[in-house]
Amino acid sequence: MQVDLGKNYFELFGLPISFELDTSNLTERYRDLQRSVHPDRFANATDRERRLSMQQASLVNEAHRALKDPLQRARYMLSLHGVDINDESNTVMDGMFLMEQMELREELDAITSKDDPFSALTEFTASIESRIKERVQKLKNLFLDVSDENLQQAHNLSLQLQFLYRLREEAESREESLL
Repeated sequence: MQVDLGKNYFELFGLPISFELDTSNLTERYRDLQRSVHPDRFANATDRERRLSMQQASLVNEAHRALKDPLQRARYMLSLHGVDINDESNTVMDGMFLMEQMELREELDAITSKDDPFSALTEFTASIESRIKERVQKLKNLFLDVSDENLQQAHNLSLQLQFLYRLREEAESREESLL
């Protein structure tokens, strides 16, 4: 089986272009594709076939990583709709979210001085997870009805998710340093 290197990630896995997807189905299709294109299967093949196998396996890995994560999936879908997700000049953000960012950062910084920093960090992390889930749900709804306005809102939500993912990583790092 060969993988068409020109297909988008959804086509590659035989899935409809949709934000909401069955991740277990995605993983099953990923394993099937990997079995068919994995370089180990081409150990005795020509150099060209081995190179092609490496390219295909790499594409399958990249596509799986992008589609299984809600933030990466949203960014990929935005790019499919022509939204420039790497536009660093786009720094316009919701003022309420900017305030929320500052408050969350202050809250994270203050955790180490609390009487029970582990409990405080657990609560903080749960709050971040809740905010992530809320934004993922909003993304699902926005991608159901693709319009310029919804794509812009989805782009803004993806920027917010990016911040929340980083904050979650920082919280996890703080937990490790507390241990």
